[in-house]
Amino acid sequence: MLHARSALATAVAALFIATSLPLAAPADAGTVKNGVASYYGKRFHGRRTANGERFNMNALTAAHRTLPFGTRVKVTNPKNGRSVTVRINDRGPYHGKRSIDLSRAAAEKIGMVNAGVASVKMEIF
Repeated sequence: MLHARSALATAVAALFIATSLPLAAPADAGTVKNGVASYYGKRFHGRRTANGERFNMNALTAAHRTLPFGTRVKVTNPKNGRSVTVRINDRGPYHGKRSIDLSRAAAEKIGMVNAGVASVKMEIF
């Protein structure tokens, strides 16, 4: 019985890893899009993200509705020229016409924490 549980745990871990990482570059790779970014932090810190990992508001991660988990996105705030590269590990945003939800650390890097939302340029790779 113990051996079967160990095998099951290994299989589940392998499946999780396989579904968390894109097998190839996303179809949107090389695409540049404009949108609105928001951020999330303390309220969700430590909770599970859609890909199963724990949300860390101090990591450079983000939520997007459709991009595959593991996709990297360079997010630039055109008002100040500051940019950050984030890894998609969650789903969202689910508010209004926002395009991407950044972790608090990512929002700080592009100088949008005080405003809460910002128009951004997103380069997908």
